Amino acid sequence: MSLNSHMTRLSLPLLLALSIPQVMAAATVDVTEKSFRCLQEMTPVRGFFVDSLNGNLDATLAVAKSTSGGVYPPGSVVQLVPTEVMVKREPGFSPVTRDWEFFELDVDANGSKIRKRGFMEVNNRFKKNCFACHAAAKPEWDMICEDSHGCEKLPIPQHVITALQKTDPRCKVSDASTFQKFTSWMVRKLSPN
Repeated sequence: MSLNSHMTRLSLPLLLALSIPQVMAAATVDVTEKSFRCLQEMTPVRGFFVDSLNGNLDATLAVAKSTSGGVYPPGSVVQLVPTEVMVKREPGFSPVTRDWEFFELDVDANGSKIRKRGFMEVNNRFKKNCFACHAAAKPEWDMICEDSHGCEKLPIPQHVITALQKTDPRCKVSDASTFQKFTSWMVRKLSPN
């Protein structure tokens, strides 16, 4: 066997071995404070908002709009109100949470600051545990809560959720009514955190 044949036989496995970490690294979802943006810049779906940190918004939307559920792709961002976010991480990142990472944010005109992040230990501003609520979702909904998904009903009415969404301080423009602005201000003043 020639030297070139030996080199070719050795090169292929070596090339594959060296490329595996790059493929795995490419699948890693990097989440920073800059990952989160104004809700009005995200895509609305039935009252919540979605985005993709990996540029795969079409796949995220396909699951979000599905009438039968599905598994969100890594990098999916799901948000109901400005201060609470779920991000789908890479496979195997947190099997207990189906690879979702929960975030509580502080938001203002300058952007987002991560107040708390994690899995089973993150609570929202009303002292409700994110994982405990989302774990109740039927398996086909990949831990996303909506009226018919098996989750506990939210402790705040829809008009308050809408007010919080329309008064996201990260947004440059707001079409919130005076009543919605007042409602949002009251929630911020009365929330325990």
